[in-house]
Amino acid sequence: MPIPELVIASANPDKVAEIAVVLENLAVLIPRPEGMPDVVEDGNNLEDNARLKAVAVCEFAGRPAVADDTGLEIDVLNGAPGVYSARFAGNDATYQQNVEKVLAELEGVQMGQRTARFKTVAIVRYPDGKELIANGIVEGHISQSPSGEGGFGYDPIFVPVEGDGATFAQMGHEKHKFSHRGRAFRSLGHMLSST
Repeated sequence: MPIPELVIASANPDKVAEIAVVLENLAVLIPRPEGMPDVVEDGNNLEDNARLKAVAVCEFAGRPAVADDTGLEIDVLNGAPGVYSARFAGNDATYQQNVEKVLAELEGVQMGQRTARFKTVAIVRYPDGKELIANGIVEGHISQSPSGEGGFGYDPIFVPVEGDGATFAQMGHEKHKFSHRGRAFRSLGHMLSST
């Protein structure tokens, strides 16, 4: 059975690299088409935003497309930053600015109250309108300061429950075993291999 080819919606090289590792031997990722306009991510939740991107890329490229959206939900912040995770500190915020804003919001919050989770929704959209949808969730907490050089985004401050106390940024490729994105795309990979 041939390995499916999917046009990837993300233009974020860090995210694309992670997805490629997880989908290795399950799908061939085709880069987002040159000249494709940015997709406005104005959905109400992660699934809405993932679908907006998947549909736009599928229609632009005329081929099956894969997109995802990820959010960090912090309990004491009532689920924020959530769907606004990539732009928590502003529309053009860097990873570091988003991390700093989270840490500032949690200043004075005790470790036991810093519980959080990462959620990823991944969608494959086909030109005929068919979709495959997979979810990945990992529970953890927000550390009091950044640790580690790897990963991206909030990885330096997110400590998963299953990771012996290390942040995602300290884990290297071990991260994929536990991560929300790893779980969502492994699930999607199983769906692709059985369709």
